[in-house]
Amino acid sequence: MKILVTGGAGYIGSHTIVELLLKDYDVIVIDNLSNSKVEVLSRIEKITGKKVYFYNKNLLDYSSLRKIFINHKIDAVIHFAGLKAVGESVEKPILYYENNLISTINLIKAMDEFNVKKLIFSSSATVYGIPKKVPIKESSLLNTTNPYGRTKYIIECMLQDLVDTHNNWEITSLRYFNPIGAHKSGLIGEDPSEKPNNILPYLTKVAIGTLPHVNIFGNDYPTVDGTGVRDYVHVIDLALAHIIALEKGLKKNNHQVYNVGTGKGTSVLELIKYLEEVSGNKVKYKITERRNGDIAICYADNSKMLAELKWSPNLGVKEAVEDAWRWQKNNPNGF
Repeated sequence: MKILVTGGAGYIGSHTIVELLLKDYDVIVIDNLSNSKVEVLSRIEKITGKKVYFYNKNLLDYSSLRKIFINHKIDAVIHFAGLKAVGESVEKPILYYENNLISTINLIKAMDEFNVKKLIFSSSATVYGIPKKVPIKESSLLNTTNPYGRTKYIIECMLQDLVDTHNNWEITSLRYFNPIGAHKSGLIGEDPSEKPNNILPYLTKVAIGTLPHVNIFGNDYPTVDGTGVRDYVHVIDLALAHIIALEKGLKKNNHQVYNVGTGKGTSVLELIKYLEEVSGNKVKYKITERRNGDIAICYADNSKMLAELKWSPNLGVKEAVEDAWRWQKNNPNGF
């Protein structure tokens, strides 16, 4: 099978491509490199010994997108491409709506024109907003609190409307919780182009000395140590979830939705402790005020994914921290 991966040079996309290639899928990548680097593709080829077909194009450019479908007989699409920084989305909402929504509409139009009806969509647990209770089920109220999350929610609605009105579409949306870690080779990992938005790459940069300290927003929550608890899933487990969804989770004229998380929570201070043990370095932090909208505990109910697709997380948080540190140590300046 030939799989088109949009945003394939990014963090989750690159790890998914490795797993696809190792399972003998042919992979075509489209990425405009706005938040990724082309070097990741040569690293992928080094890990797998297999070639990746790469197009440095933007999904907003419909004519270029069509040419990819003309050049390759694509069987299915995994759609990662999109802007993803929550804070930036609050500052630049129209940019997020334009980029994330129109690019997805263009992709669906091209897929429809070339009769490619299998799609795995990269969604997010941000669609739940501030949950009423945990663990969070797929049936929980969707109540996004920022433009980034709303783009994911709107796209899910679009996809549902599509399968409700058009026959033969097979779509699965995966709602990620908190991806962390890196490939065990140390060749690919999370490499934000600016100051990290996600916690673990921020922590590893503090541990290696690139950043002076990390701010912990509140230590008076009703948790094991007062700091916020989140569901951290290893990026390799997440990558494999896409392949399992591709092989088992697509059904005719149906839009399936699954949480991808471990079903367990880890606190910020626990994450720091793991990193200090792995790195042998002190991770400096400062306790500051709580942020508006933050909650004490957030983790997935992943029972649907486990029961229906037989996916389960095999790698723990400690392993993810070890892998993230190996990536950081081997690549102090990223790619």
